[in-house]
Amino acid sequence: MVETILLILVGCIAGVINTIAGGGSLLTLPFLIFLGIPSNVANGTNRVAILIQNIFSTAGFQSKGVSAYPFSIHMGLSALAGSFIGAKIAVDIQGDTFNKILAIVMILVVLVMIFKPKNTEKYTAERTKGKYFWATVVAFFFIGIYGGFIQAGTGIFILLALSSISNFSLVKSNSVKVVVAFIYTIGAVLVFAYNSKIDWQIGLTMAIGNSLGAWFASRWSVQKGDGLVKIFLAVMVSGMAIKLWFF
Repeated sequence: MVETILLILVGCIAGVINTIAGGGSLLTLPFLIFLGIPSNVANGTNRVAILIQNIFSTAGFQSKGVSAYPFSIHMGLSALAGSFIGAKIAVDIQGDTFNKILAIVMILVVLVMIFKPKNTEKYTAERTKGKYFWATVVAFFFIGIYGGFIQAGTGIFILLALSSISNFSLVKSNSVKVVVAFIYTIGAVLVFAYNSKIDWQIGLTMAIGNSLGAWFASRWSVQKGDGLVKIFLAVMVSGMAIKLWFF
C-alpha cells in the first residue's frame, strides 16, 4: 500500500513537470530503480506512465482550446520513426563525456529560450509550412531517437525546436509536445514490451499519478501562460545539467 501511494505521488509530480517543461523522468527513473527494478526495466516501465500521461495532458490542452492539429500529428510520426531506432539501441553510448556535453547543451537551450528577444509584430507569425515544416520534421526525427533511447529531457528539446523553428509560443509548443510524446512513446513501449523490459503493474500504477498531474498542469499552464513555462524550464534544465555533470 505504501509503495502504491508513493508511485502515484511521484507520478503526479512527474506528470506536472513533464507537461509544463520536461525532465520528470529524472524523478521517476531513480525512484523505480530505488524500488529494486533493473535500470533497463525501469526505463521501459516509465514509458507506460508517460504514454498514458500524454493522453490526459492532450485532453487538458484541447479543453482549453489549445491545439496544433494536424501539425502535431506530422511531427509525432517523424519522432515515432526515430524512437524505434533509439529504443533498439542495446549499448549504453552515453559515458561521462557525453553527459557533460549534454549538460552544457541543455544550459544553452534554456538560456536561449528564456532570454530570446521578443519578436516584433512583423515576425510573430507561426512558421509551419515550406522549409520550416521540413526543418521541423528532421529535428523531430532526431528528437525521437533521443526520446526512444533516454526519454529524460526530451520535452525540453521539443520546446526548443518548436519555439525556434516554428515560432510557437511555449504554451502552444507544450500542446504539440504532449501529442508528439504520446505518438513516439508508442514505438518505445512496443520495443521495450517485445524485449520483456516492462513491469506493467508498476507502470500502470504510476500512470494514475502521471495522468492526474498532466491533466492539472495542462489546464493550469494555459491560464498562466509562457511565464510559468519559463520558470519550470529554468529549474528543470538546471537540475538536469547538474545531475548529468556531477552524478
